[in-house]
Amino acid sequence: MAVVGAGISGVCAAVYLLKYDLEVKVFERASVAGGAWHFDPRVSDDPTFPSEAPSVGDYVRSLAGQFSDAGDDILVAETETNGTTHPLHTADEAALSVSFSPPGPCYAGLTNNVPTHLMVSALAPWPTGTPPNTTQDVIEQYVQALAASHGAHAVTEYDTRVDEISKAPGQEAWAVRTLRLRGGRVEEQTRRFDAVVVASGHYNLPRVPGIPGLKDWKALFPAQVIHAKQYRTPETFRGRNVLLIGAGTSALDICRESEGIANKLYQSTRGGQFDIPAVMMPPSVERVGEVERFHVPSERTITSPDLPGHNAPSAGEVIFRDGTVLKDIHHIVVATGYITSYPFLPQFHSDTVLAHEAGPELLVTAEGNMVHNLHKDIFFIDDPTLSFVGVPYHTATFSLFDFQAQVVARVLAGRAILPSTEAMRDEYQRRVRDEGLGRGFHSLKMAGREIEYVKELVDWVNRDAARLGIPPMLGHAKSWIDEYWALREKWKALFSTSK
Repeated sequence: MAVVGAGISGVCAAVYLLKYDLEVKVFERASVAGGAWHFDPRVSDDPTFPSEAPSVGDYVRSLAGQFSDAGDDILVAETETNGTTHPLHTADEAALSVSFSPPGPCYAGLTNNVPTHLMVSALAPWPTGTPPNTTQDVIEQYVQALAASHGAHAVTEYDTRVDEISKAPGQEAWAVRTLRLRGGRVEEQTRRFDAVVVASGHYNLPRVPGIPGLKDWKALFPAQVIHAKQYRTPETFRGRNVLLIGAGTSALDICRESEGIANKLYQSTRGGQFDIPAVMMPPSVERVGEVERFHVPSERTITSPDLPGHNAPSAGEVIFRDGTVLKDIHHIVVATGYITSYPFLPQFHSDTVLAHEAGPELLVTAEGNMVHNLHKDIFFIDDPTLSFVGVPYHTATFSLFDFQAQVVARVLAGRAILPSTEAMRDEYQRRVRDEGLGRGFHSLKMAGREIEYVKELVDWVNRDAARLGIPPMLGHAKSWIDEYWALREKWKALFSTSK
């Protein structure tokens, strides 16, 4: 069994598969486990403005056998996307490392926004004394401890990127082609697996909106404009005026960290259903509306803050749909989330087909805002030997992904039986009719929905447990459910004050 990713989803999947004595290999492109909670002071290369197509991903995917030795122990390779040839790296080993495995979005001050007593794996409790809200290093260490103590670390190949997963017609096994980075050299290998579990997370390919003028602003003042994935410290904004585009958790966190450091913080929102209420923002933050366009000067001026020794704002203007105009902006942070992307599965992507046109053979369509054709948000209906852990949003992540991993392990080990393809397809189509398509399709934000989802999983796999002579799967404990509802009431009271 192959597992892609060694964040909490991949670690849990590997551990539960190992518990059924299955052969497991985990591929992690970073040098350690931890996923989105691993802090790397380096930042990923700039995304494209606007976003890449979903199938492209956040790295340049190689083609099989596409390497040559340049004589300096540094990989030389290029790949072609939409008619454009991109170098896989520079001849700089440090740059190669970043392009090979782009650092994640974790910043030094990151903390959890779901309390640890809810965000916990069934594999082990948090260390005694861990507070409800803690720092990223504590969370990263928790994931790494799970991997080390339960065997996942021992079966993980780090610094190993999955570039292609495929299955030839009529074949039973998946071919998994990987690249492994060692001392500036890349080793390619293809291995075959009976099943693949994708646990690569949400936070890879930045979503950058195509707001008129934003691309030009970025081109003129490149250091001024970043995606939230590239944010590491508020010190960059000291004494400066900052516009954040987006109203999600990243925007909230950056505003909180930058309060009292930045001169002025503006936070732009379109009024979406998942926006953080304004009451949760620091009082000094000014919430503004949707950006209509960016107006940039015709020529770059020497007072650009991109130039060393200058602290002047850009000469550009930000025009909002309500007619408001902002000037004197030093920095723009695009905190507009991420695109659903599995570049190692290009055959299941379409960058031209829209969501409502998706056939049963597709996982990701042009919008890149959901995963199509999954049973219970886990199993690819056309071929359930391809499964996913970690797709749902708005959850107590560690807890929920642990349950999903248990289900995957039981199915792949023959301890739980999937419904027929027809039954899975019918259930999926009912969900589409009832919930609609898009990012909200995977959201468990509605009160009680996460509890209901886990109960559905538990009830399903336990129907087979007694017959197969194995212990039943345990669902949420009553104490967990009580804590969940207490937190919901707290959030409800907080959100109601913003209306």
